[in-house]
Amino acid sequence: MPPVSPELISPRSARVSAARRLAKRNFRGKDRLFLAEGPQAVREGAGHRGADGSATLVELFATVEAAERYPDIVGEARAAGARVHLASEEVVAEISTTVTPQGLVGVCRFLDTPFEEILAARPRLVAVLAHVRDPGNAGTVLRCADAAGAEAVILTDASVDLYNPKAVRASVGSHFHLPVAVGVPVERAVAGLKEAGVRILAADGAGDRDLDEELDKGTMGTPTAWVFGNEAWGLPEETRALADAVVRVPIHGRAESLNLATAAAVCLYASARAQRASGGCRSVTES
Repeated sequence: MPPVSPELISPRSARVSAARRLAKRNFRGKDRLFLAEGPQAVREGAGHRGADGSATLVELFATVEAAERYPDIVGEARAAGARVHLASEEVVAEISTTVTPQGLVGVCRFLDTPFEEILAARPRLVAVLAHVRDPGNAGTVLRCADAAGAEAVILTDASVDLYNPKAVRASVGSHFHLPVAVGVPVERAVAGLKEAGVRILAADGAGDRDLDEELDKGTMGTPTAWVFGNEAWGLPEETRALADAVVRVPIHGRAESLNLATAAAVCLYASARAQRASGGCRSVTES
């Protein structure tokens, strides 16, 4: 049982300052550490191991109330070898990047996978985030890719930081579930995936192919990478030109358009369904 009073009470302590600075991208990159907030993200982090077998969660700050509410998570963190600090609410609030902290903030090692390793695994369903700048959208697309059974996500060098706290929250733990390559130039991403036998589909509202028609024609069951663009202006022409096809999600009602995360979910699930029919989707082969 945790003690009834916190051990770490000063928001100005060295440990708190070291964790708090991870809210900034340059410090995350320097330390190769990021923050995971809330019970779901911390639980996933505690159970995750890197490719070398090392624990991903290295440190946990928990209020006494949160430690009493989630003793299993605190126990998993300790079992993983993480330093566990029972902290005051002021300390956790100082580290947290949310308005209403949930009492658990973990410090985790970076998770990104080299692009070459993703290609070597011969993925069948991949999401490529090209020019995506909103961290909430990036995290939500990562979550959609995870749910659809994708084998990998690639963030190009023009996209937002994978470890932005808002992106981590929006993924709701999916950061820990599938390989993600970061900082890959879009030209290199497309060329590498094509060499690995993956068909490149650019998702764009002005695409000359219709998603429903592609499904009806039976072209969606092959290994596929969907390229998603910027929230406001979509994909630039030079990126669309790299794709094997530019596909639009049909709008059957009166809505002007779909937002990025919704369109990504529709596209990824369309491919996942077609691949299930041909026996090649991760969610089927692993079940």
